[in-house]
This record gives sequence, C-alpha cells and structure tokens, in this order.
Amino acid sequence: MASNSIHPDSRIARLEELFASLPGLGPRSAARLVSELLTARRGEAHEIAAGLETALKLVHHCPRCHTLTTDPVCSFCRDASRDKTRLCVVESVADQKAVEASIAYQGGYFVLMGRINPLEGTEPEALGVPQLLRRVKEEGVSELILATSYTPEGDVTAHLIASTVRKHFPEVRITRLSKGLPSGVELEYADAASIASAVIERR
Repeated sequence: MASNSIHPDSRIARLEELFASLPGLGPRSAARLVSELLTARRGEAHEIAAGLETALKLVHHCPRCHTLTTDPVCSFCRDASRDKTRLCVVESVADQKAVEASIAYQGGYFVLMGRINPLEGTEPEALGVPQLLRRVKEEGVSELILATSYTPEGDVTAHLIASTVRKHFPEVRITRLSKGLPSGVELEYADAASIASAVIERR
C-alpha cells in the first residue's frame, strides 16, 4: 500500500528552497543554515519556529508609517519628540533601522515595503503611495527625504514618488540621500557612517 507521507529528505529540500528564496541567501548558504538548525542548533530552531508563529499572529503594519509593529501605532509614530515636518521614505524595515542607527535623522518615516518593479508586478499603489500623500497633507510635511537605494528599481521608485508629490504639493521640499552611498548597494547593507553622511549631505 502506497504511503502519502513526504520523504524526510524532501522536507529538508523544501526547507532549503524556502531559506534560499530569502534575500541574501543562496542555495549553499541555505543548505548550511538548515543543516545547522537541524543538528547543532535544534534548540534555537524551536525558538525560531515558535517566535515566527507568534509574530505572524501579532505583527501588523503601522497605520501611519506602514512599518511592522505589534502595537496599535509604532514607537516611531508615537514619539512626540520627533520632527513631524520631515518624512523619510525607505524601501523596507531593514532600511528604516539602518537610517535610525546612523543617529543622523530624527524625523518621521514611511516604509514602502518594496520598490517599483514592473517585471515583478509591483506597482505604485502596492507601495502605499496614496497613503503617503495623505500623510504629507495631514501632517503638514515640509521635507520629503527619499532614502531609496541607488539601484535601477530604487531610482525609478524615487523618481515616481518625487513627481507625484510635486504634482500635489509643489511647496514640499524633496531631497534624496547623497550619493556618498556606493552605487548599486542596498541601503540596509551600508555602514552607519556612510548612511549618516548621506543623510546630512542629502540633496
């Protein structure tokens, strides 16, 4: 009688495929990571599994800035000491953390959770651009800082956001992080000093 169960090796292969699909991980790195979790780090593997299960139930997008949080409104948006007239637009939560770690910026954030990529079907609406426009209007934002990566997709995203905001709010100053950041680099992988310089020298 044939069994409907999945062969254990197939489960391992599927885990490797899932890890390899994550940014920054290739097939070899994914295979090493899965092997490590299933052998020497089984305790951590259980913690990761439990943590992910809990996070998937509790984590959601902040209604104001679109970042991830477990609170009704994220800590950045709740912080009354931050400069609400400046709004920094980043591609991801990782980029937001990178900018914050530079200690060169104390304004608000808007997290796109991606960038425009027609080949992958990512359109402006999916990035929350209409929500961004509402935020600019409601909070009287005077400067919009575009902190998208200096990649083709990041450039297209920055250009579209800039042209859209200028159309609706011509009085808003629009700047972009200085090209002190290496061309083609993802913001989250840049060092804090380079990001701080890029924020200060934004144009």
